[in-house]
Amino acid sequence: MNIVIFGAPGSGKGTQSEKIIEKYGLHHISTGEVLRDHIARKTPIGQIAHIYISQGQLIPDSLMIKILEEILDNEPKAKDGVILDGFPRTIPQAEALKRFFDRRGLTLNHVIGLEVPEEELVARMIKRGQQTGRADDNLETIKNRLKVYHESTTPLRDYYVAEGIYRPIHGSGSVDEIFASISSAIDCKC
Repeated sequence: MNIVIFGAPGSGKGTQSEKIIEKYGLHHISTGEVLRDHIARKTPIGQIAHIYISQGQLIPDSLMIKILEEILDNEPKAKDGVILDGFPRTIPQAEALKRFFDRRGLTLNHVIGLEVPEEELVARMIKRGQQTGRADDNLETIKNRLKVYHESTTPLRDYYVAEGIYRPIHGSGSVDEIFASISSAIDCKC
């Protein structure tokens, strides 16, 4: 089974991904974590990514696709099913993912869409920034990230609705309540 977890920054993708991994045994690929690792190691990819991320921008599609394909092709655990967290974020990335899966005889089974009110997203990310020190969790960058999300990523919802695999999940409430909704959507044979 292959799943995309989809939602605005601060919607709980990482938290819910952990629970999905535990229940369904999928390999987790967080593009945010991958990029932060490259930035910390000061790799060429990390240097490019830092410029975009520090301004709340998405990195170029071609670079993100290259990074993801490398992970999917070289990570043995990914062959048994993945949960993609933070990818795709644009229609071209979604189309590239579809081509990538088609070439390998794979299917994207579900797109879990965590839908959270914007005020709650801002509050969550401010709190996360205070707790973790994440540089991209400051008010100015958060507002820009949400603006970019609405402009670039929101059209993916319609794309995946048309594909018949988008599963909208009300992303407010307790972690366990949200996960129960996600599990129902994944397990539904409808």
